[in-house]
Amino acid sequence: MNSHFDKNKPVAIGSDHAGFDYKEDLISFLEAKEISYQDFGTHSKASVDYPDF
Repeated sequence: MNSHFDKNKPVAIGSDHAGFDYKEDLISFLEAKEISYQDFGTHSKASVDYPDF
């Protein structure tokens, strides 16, 4: 399979607080494969939900 994936172009990643642990797993995977990434948050498990009306 011919891939056009460029390891030097960063992958954009982000999550809300519920996906934080999955995002951390993804970061570990990307780092192990030496794939650059840009993390757009969140940066903790603190709730980032919009308020209920």
